[in-house]
Amino acid sequence: MTTAAQVLEAARAVVDPELEIAIGDVGMVPDAQLNGSVAEVTLAVPITAWPSAGSLRDAVEAAVLALDDVSSVGVTKRTMSEDERLGLRTALRERMVDISGPQGLHGHSHGNETPKFLARSSQTRVLGISSGKGGVGKSSVTVNLGIALAQAGKKVGILDADVYGFSIPKMLGPDHDPIILGDTVLPTAVHGVRCLSMGFFVPDDQPVIWRGPMLHKAIEQFVTEAWWGEPDFLLIDMPPGTGDVALTLSEVLPQVEIYVVTTPQPAAQRVAQRSAWAARKMKLAVRGVIENMSWFTGNDGTRYELFGAGGGDTLSKDLGVPLLGQVPLVSALREGGDEGHPITVDAPESEAATAFRDIAERVIAQGPARVYRQELKLS
Repeated sequence: MTTAAQVLEAARAVVDPELEIAIGDVGMVPDAQLNGSVAEVTLAVPITAWPSAGSLRDAVEAAVLALDDVSSVGVTKRTMSEDERLGLRTALRERMVDISGPQGLHGHSHGNETPKFLARSSQTRVLGISSGKGGVGKSSVTVNLGIALAQAGKKVGILDADVYGFSIPKMLGPDHDPIILGDTVLPTAVHGVRCLSMGFFVPDDQPVIWRGPMLHKAIEQFVTEAWWGEPDFLLIDMPPGTGDVALTLSEVLPQVEIYVVTTPQPAAQRVAQRSAWAARKMKLAVRGVIENMSWFTGNDGTRYELFGAGGGDTLSKDLGVPLLGQVPLVSALREGGDEGHPITVDAPESEAATAFRDIAERVIAQGPARVYRQELKLS
């Protein structure tokens, strides 16, 4: 006979899509009862408008109904108490940080806690999508490459580090903002990726007017105080230029791999080259070049190179790194970015989406820039 303990165990094994953790591990199923063949489960969500509450209810019902002798399931949803939310926050912090070693982040409010995905043993690859100048479609590349990696079965986060010119939220089109649990932020999940941006915290038409130290602190908090879990890839949409934000990222994310976005024209290629050389001066690995707006395909099937040709190939040869792909200029790519409908989601078989999938496959095949081995230590 099925017992109440088995009902509780089945319900607690359900994984929350927002946290990607079994809900029993974070206190979201405090109780379950079994009266004859009728099961009753209590589902405690962190906030009233918890984004995955509906799907969680359905998943809990299905998991419990799969047990022998259970004919029906009632799921009662309630909002967590303050103590329960504190317990959730504590559980997340324990999963987020590595306090076993001395490699802490200086200035972090929690002492020498290092996010696990930044530890040397982590499998997370941090990809900095850079351009050196604006207007080359760097954010579009970041969004669609991130989604293409997720479609390839990878766990992906996107951090919008372009604090002054944030655009990632509008391009992704999420239906809710990040959730704040005390000093821990839950990035918004949309299209299979997690996203965090200054654009979630200030009105879209308001400028961010900050000096360097404030930028440094904001980006450090986005990295260290957000629930990224342990993603396979964390993509960083870097701002144009080689100033404060690039320096901050080189300090906070020393293992970041740089991918340079350019367009075919020589002027863009020369500016992009500067950002690559700046990355190398900061001891960051430059892994490849992505050429955007490479051509426009007319209704007759003819390719028109509106911005010239060869910029990406020239840049890759100058830098000694591969040209990972060329993305065509299509109106659907631009419209999707403006309306929050990425082309890799809305038109997955299109020419541009196919280009992003090919680039994602090449990025995966490259492997990490640096391989750390725990047994190799200086004593």
